[in-house]
Amino acid sequence: MKNTWLKYSQLVLEKVSFDRKLFLKELKKALKYLTPIEKKELFEWSKQKYGVSLIEIKKFKISSL
Repeated sequence: MKNTWLKYSQLVLEKVSFDRKLFLKELKKALKYLTPIEKKELFEWSKQKYGVSLIEIKKFKISSL
């Protein structure tokens, strides 16, 4: 099954989207398990759906992107 971790990560992020800090923490964890292409796809999804910016990513020390 392709993109299993990606789909799971999106599901988790949707569930914690009520809290920005928790969302970013879960995003950081999710990036550990994804391929570079999936990381980019997850970031684009997060950016489109929740407005996550690169500034937030860097501020939260998520260096996987």
